[in-house]
Amino acid sequence: MTRPDIDLTDPDRFVAGEHHAMLAWLRENDPVHWHATGPDSGFWALTGYDEVSEVYLDHTDFSSESGPMLGGSFRSETDPAAGLMMVATDLPRHRMIRQQLHWAFSQDMLRKIAEQVTTLVDAAMDRALADGGCDFSTDVATELPAGAVMAITGVSHRDAHELIGMTRRMIGFRDPLFADPEEDDRLVLAMTQADIFEFFAEIIRDRRRNPGPDLVSHLLRAEMNGRPWTEDEILYNCLNIAVGGNETSSYTACSGVEALIAHPGEHARLRGTPALLDSAVNEILRWSSTNLYVRRGALRDVEISGRTIRAGDVVTLWNVSANRDAKQFADPDTFDLGRTPNRHLSYGVGLHRCIGAMLAQTELSILFRKFAEAPVTAALAGPVGRLRSNFINGITSLPISFQGHH
Repeated sequence: MTRPDIDLTDPDRFVAGEHHAMLAWLRENDPVHWHATGPDSGFWALTGYDEVSEVYLDHTDFSSESGPMLGGSFRSETDPAAGLMMVATDLPRHRMIRQQLHWAFSQDMLRKIAEQVTTLVDAAMDRALADGGCDFSTDVATELPAGAVMAITGVSHRDAHELIGMTRRMIGFRDPLFADPEEDDRLVLAMTQADIFEFFAEIIRDRRRNPGPDLVSHLLRAEMNGRPWTEDEILYNCLNIAVGGNETSSYTACSGVEALIAHPGEHARLRGTPALLDSAVNEILRWSSTNLYVRRGALRDVEISGRTIRAGDVVTLWNVSANRDAKQFADPDTFDLGRTPNRHLSYGVGLHRCIGAMLAQTELSILFRKFAEAPVTAALAGPVGRLRSNFINGITSLPISFQGHH
């Protein structure tokens, strides 16, 4: 395999689907790769399953406090959310924040979310079936996070969609669909984040007066080290859960539907064998790898696969590549709904494993059960729109049509 021109910072290469070839080459030839972005700047790109897992599980040598994604600069500047937001916090504080947020993912809450998501997905799919098609990305997939937001925060369907629109703009800040290309990336990001904070600040004001069985009311009562949570801590962690939950489940749903359309044999298999649902959801998660990479910062010099990573270096863990590593997955480029074992890294692994993993499994199972039970075949009805991002693998438009079975 000849070495492709490798640039993991250019979102247009990801929109064009060129990242798979770049990452496959790195995985085979240079799994701990120094990606220069200037004469004295750059970051490490880890692409092998073992290398990615090793850093995920090493909480003493690698920090999450430089934030989850690459910024405009590649030095380990700290993220403003460091130490406040769960995803950007290290031990021991990470554990304390996680314990309180866990409330939103309890069995009771999962039941409540499942009911809400089922109601919304059933209605959206029934509308789409009656119309003979839809834009799956905007008409159906966003109902997964909408149901979760409604159950967790106690807001209306309309407000849930308003929040999803904001998190979409925040993650899609480099996509002309969500932001004016003439505007400065960082400004768009800051303004969108301010809008989301204002959304939650309003909920906080209301819940101080009228507490309810929702996450914000819970955090207003919560303590950390014997003191109440600050408003900043509440805002950052609501943002964390909103962005983490809204973007990944709906975009994974779209990738899954696109894959089922591209692999009609697997779609028929799922329809004929409902017991496959669990392993199907895991294969869809592996296949789509919606969160393409996560970022860590090296706290001290570490050697991985013969390369020395220096203290202060930025390290990126490419889930999307680890999930296609032939050393871990037989025939990794085959979409196989019965794949077992399937220890994909789409939720990460270890301490920072996605807190909403069970929730995502629940939402995606509801959707794909409904999709498999529909007595129709889905086909693409127009061009697929892809999110302009090297961080989230998202489908912004997925026009599909349904053909009835007789």
